[in-house]
Amino acid sequence: MPGIVIQHARLPDRNTGLVRGDIAGIIGFIPKVRWPEGAASGDFVEVLLRREGDLWAHPDRGLFDPASRRAVRAFFDNGGDVCHLFGVCIEGEDDITAPSAGEGVLAPLLHRLRTEEDIALLAVPAAAYLRCELSRDGSVRCLAESLYDELLQHCREMTNRFLVIDAPRGLHAEPLERWVRDFRDRHPKDRSYGALYYPWLMQGDELFPPSGAVMGTYARVELEHAPFGVGWPPANTPLRGVTHTEFELDWQEAGDLADQHINPIVVQQGRGVVVFGSRTLSRDPSFAQVNSRRIVNVVAEQLRRDSDWAVFETNNPHLWDVLERDVRVRLGEFWSAGLLTGARAGEDYDVTCSPENNPAHTRDAGQVNVLIRLRPVGATEQILIDLRLGGES
Repeated sequence: MPGIVIQHARLPDRNTGLVRGDIAGIIGFIPKVRWPEGAASGDFVEVLLRREGDLWAHPDRGLFDPASRRAVRAFFDNGGDVCHLFGVCIEGEDDITAPSAGEGVLAPLLHRLRTEEDIALLAVPAAAYLRCELSRDGSVRCLAESLYDELLQHCREMTNRFLVIDAPRGLHAEPLERWVRDFRDRHPKDRSYGALYYPWLMQGDELFPPSGAVMGTYARVELEHAPFGVGWPPANTPLRGVTHTEFELDWQEAGDLADQHINPIVVQQGRGVVVFGSRTLSRDPSFAQVNSRRIVNVVAEQLRRDSDWAVFETNNPHLWDVLERDVRVRLGEFWSAGLLTGARAGEDYDVTCSPENNPAHTRDAGQVNVLIRLRPVGATEQILIDLRLGGES
């Protein structure tokens, strides 16, 4: 037919899939005597698991250290859904205790982890077996410290990643508290991205670090409250596949440990073995609780993924208006799910994408900034998220 034909083109979908916070990564180590043929130091083996049986059926199962294999079992026993198991080839203990491990033997693994954005939980159960040294002045040094430093820095870099740490083998009472106090003081910006659990767990006569079971509990709590289960603290929750703990804590001991941001695992009559703490290693009150930290992790990562479409758009006021609107809609979903405070939607969070935070020099650099202020449940003050899209920030 003659005349003008109007065709309504469908705009690209700006909403990506929801960020998951339950997918785990377990990092283990392969000693030289078990390296695969042709392997070199720093090479790694990765196995994607959807159930424990996937590991036992895998031809490379014998490469992984016993602590990592046990953590896989505990993860799935406690409700975990997806786990990436990594085994890094090392010459010896010095490879992973050196301060520069992130630039050496761990560099290929960290590069791989940067490309696998969906991994939200990390643990290194084998590191808990590394030695601790008590000096004459009473200070405590654990050989796993440098490794934990590298991984906590990595978690902060990745935004939506959290490290579950085991109390070091054989470290108890005052020496444990002293070590944790010193550890929390170093690199304070990274410490909200990790939490430490004590004591070790037992199933019958078998003793093992708690991180695998705890990560499974994180995953179970999140999946039970999908789609935004990170708002629920992974605490006051019984562990599965566990009969008792290495040391049974009374309530006074559990309270003292919690005050030092060591999450206690207790035995409760009628309930079994229960995770009874949900504190990060941070000294910042805004991020003292695991769920507060992980809510901000998920919000920041979700908004980043939602806004990836904007990177090659024209950087002008129209784009700013669209971004501001989209971010507000997503924050409204988080508020409705109970992750953000406020009696009404928008009461306790704010979004700004305007000339004030996008001056000429920022636009010339190919960047667009979205400033978000919010208060996750459990936090005492508003938290600032500066979402930067485009060029390097």
